[in-house]
Amino acid sequence: MSRTVPAWIRLAGCALVLAILVWRLGTGPFLDGVRMVDGQALAEAAGIAVLTTACCAWRWKIVAGGLGVDLSLRAAVAAYYRSQFLNVTLPGGIVGDVHRGVSHGRDVRDVGRALRAVAWERSAGQVVQAVMTIVVLLALPSPVQSSMPLVAIAVVLAAFGVVLVARARSDGGRSVRARILSAAARDIREGLLARRAWLSISLASALVVSGHAVTFLIAAQTAGTSAPVSEMLPIALLVMLAMVLPNVGGWGPREGVSAWVFAAAGLGAGRGVATAVVYGVMVFVASLPGAAVLVVVWLRRTRPLGRTRPLGRPEPPLREGAAHA
Repeated sequence: MSRTVPAWIRLAGCALVLAILVWRLGTGPFLDGVRMVDGQALAEAAGIAVLTTACCAWRWKIVAGGLGVDLSLRAAVAAYYRSQFLNVTLPGGIVGDVHRGVSHGRDVRDVGRALRAVAWERSAGQVVQAVMTIVVLLALPSPVQSSMPLVAIAVVLAAFGVVLVARARSDGGRSVRARILSAAARDIREGLLARRAWLSISLASALVVSGHAVTFLIAAQTAGTSAPVSEMLPIALLVMLAMVLPNVGGWGPREGVSAWVFAAAGLGAGRGVATAVVYGVMVFVASLPGAAVLVVVWLRRTRPLGRTRPLGRPEPPLREGAAHA
């Protein structure tokens, strides 16, 4: 979604949300959120991030392998940490994913297929997140519980449509629309719904959503919320849904939805903003290994340029055709 929204609209929208929150609540909740973060919360977030990042990388590896652009789990984990760091530090929330897809595509000499693997991998995760959110919101009290039956019906119809697309076979049409539908159907069959793949993708995505929800619950507790888990879990999942909206380094919709849903639950809008700020700081710190990956990759690329031939040793002769390589 955020790819279709111009950058200036994203920036303006996020700035407007934050400006309204500051206007209505003041800067206190934002400053309180920063002050409340402690070492224990940061350590717990970093530990959970190890699990969620490994699961995301595992999901990506499965989807990419199904599309014929496989990569090792070790490389997937490093690239995923790097993409998370870029996502939380750069506007848009998808810069890291695009970089991850392009980098992998260059390695396998198929940027288009690698980017599709990233897109399908992220989409699969969001689908599982939506399903888990609907189930929880149907079972537990929340400000939107009355609307959930209609939402559940809509999701079932959408899933049915995806299955129909996946089962569709190419009719030999040469139109752009026919080629796009054929490619999408093939990607879904081979990358997402292949035998044994869909179960692993679903399990990995469920673990990722659970990890993020636990991180949000820790953030809420750190911010001073003492509500029971049965009340906080629906709130956490609602806020997490808002995080897929266009944002600037994760900021904007998260704080706005947190303020609304906390207020609707009787916990106070200010507490919601403080929780969102704590969560943002925790996620940023947990993504810092991605910065280390960026530094290591940069050093590896620049190291050959600094190598010099030992004095007195003649240069090796050029191989035939090397000048045209």
